[in-house]
Amino acid sequence: MNNIRLRPATVWRIAAPYFRSEDKFAGRLLLAAVIAIELTVVGLNVLFNEWNNRFYTALQEKNWDSFVREIGIFCVLATAYIALAVYQLYLNQWLQIRWRNWLTQHYLGEWLDKANHYRMQLQGDAADNPDQRIADDVKMFVEQTLTICVGFLSAVVTLGSFVIILWGLSADSPLTLFGNEFHIPGYLVWGAVVYAVFGTVITHWIGSPLVMLDFQQQRYEADFRFNLVRVRENSEQIALLRGENAEQERLLARFGRVVQNWYEIMTRTKRLTAFTSSYSQAAVVFPYVLVAPAYFTDKIQLGGMMQTASAFSSVQQSLSFFVSIYRGLAEWSSVVARLEGFEETIASAARLPGDTPSIKVVRSGESKAIELRRFLVNLPNGTPLVAADGLRIQNNEHVLVTGPSGAGKSTLFRAIAGIWPFGDGVITIPASATLMMLPQRPYFPIGALKAAIVYPASPDAFSSALVDEALTAVGLPQLAPRLEEEAHWNRMLSLGEQQRLGIARALLHQPQYLFLDEATASLDEASEATLYRLLADKLTATTTVSIGHRSTLEAFHDGHIVLDREGDRFVAHEQQPRKSPS
Repeated sequence: MNNIRLRPATVWRIAAPYFRSEDKFAGRLLLAAVIAIELTVVGLNVLFNEWNNRFYTALQEKNWDSFVREIGIFCVLATAYIALAVYQLYLNQWLQIRWRNWLTQHYLGEWLDKANHYRMQLQGDAADNPDQRIADDVKMFVEQTLTICVGFLSAVVTLGSFVIILWGLSADSPLTLFGNEFHIPGYLVWGAVVYAVFGTVITHWIGSPLVMLDFQQQRYEADFRFNLVRVRENSEQIALLRGENAEQERLLARFGRVVQNWYEIMTRTKRLTAFTSSYSQAAVVFPYVLVAPAYFTDKIQLGGMMQTASAFSSVQQSLSFFVSIYRGLAEWSSVVARLEGFEETIASAARLPGDTPSIKVVRSGESKAIELRRFLVNLPNGTPLVAADGLRIQNNEHVLVTGPSGAGKSTLFRAIAGIWPFGDGVITIPASATLMMLPQRPYFPIGALKAAIVYPASPDAFSSALVDEALTAVGLPQLAPRLEEEAHWNRMLSLGEQQRLGIARALLHQPQYLFLDEATASLDEASEATLYRLLADKLTATTTVSIGHRSTLEAFHDGHIVLDREGDRFVAHEQQPRKSPS
């Protein structure tokens, strides 16, 4: 992405669904209230502009009564302004959190729907760091969209309100140069337009590279954070390998990208700030320069000059809206671009199973077995990996899958689970069958041990007594008193203990088909045999399919699928196992 352009259609596509959602009435009401308050504030600014004329005229004329009256009016206007500002901020923040809550739920739902998150990784994860998209970019999008859009509306209304005032004041204080009067209709308005156009063009010329720089900065920051988390999660292996120096070098290299890009942002921001600050300071005196000759020739009073300066400032600031928020606009553009890329990647991952050719998983009420027909598993780049035709896994059968490392055994399981779309053919599964996959390294969410064991079910789905029984059965009775303890269990427990917990999970869920992808490989042969006997005793109605390299596993299986290389791919064949006595 070398060029980032902010397209209103993209902003609308991201923003609009919330205001059509189930929370639309609250969202619309809050947005209307924020806009109504902003318009009221603009009206107050018009009243303040008129007050300037009366107040400074009273000062010039030394009119005490008028002065006291105007102070009273100011107090009323200021009180109303403060109250509106407070409630506008409160309602704006209320809208922000409701909008962000809905948008976060929406993106989480899309990302986690039907293994989209996994397929995004298979595609190369074009939307890098989805966690940042959902956590940071959604927050920034909501905040900046409201700030910029409400600010733009305010600028338009302010322009419409004050341009009429300034046009009238142009007639009261004609342009005076070298003692000569020039009656140019609305010359103060045209002066503000020229000044704002000049500022906007120069600001865009200086600041346009900031959009891409901000995009890159967010990406580099997220990449650095992600790698820090990787080090924390793999600290044991890094320590065993004495890899601290290598990790530090690698992390500093990634942080170097953050620093280098930040220097470029600094340089560009310095130039932008130098111009916008000069532009803003010049704008303070510019209206006085225009109307001072009329004041000194007694064409207008002090109050008229102050009102003119205030009106000119309001018009000029409205016309210079993009100058004043250019830095925020650059950040907003990069946020919109990142969310757009995230949406496109999710959509691409969702379309992947429907692309032709792809592996089709069909649920059939007539089928009594898992069957693979004209089946071919490919790598994401299209390279053939595993082929099978007419392969059947019957109910209550126990099948061992073997083959060389890299033959695609785990990928075969992923295809049966329906998360690997690359390839062709049909996998037929009984309509009501439940499948469970146990990988070599099981996943346990951070939280209470009971919730981790029964995942993905709710902790209330199984009683503590049943979980205790399962823990004892798999040889982990010492964990039974810790069911309510919260921890990062993938880090707390050894891989062997994690694999035992995986078997406990299977005992609780009792799936009709249990796929074990080297799920006991970290255990000694005696412990592995004990767990396989446990599965046979407890899950009598479960079909087990195991991937393993130990010959001792054949004793616990009555079917055998071997993956042999034939040409450019591996082909699955059914063989009779060499079953030894139990």
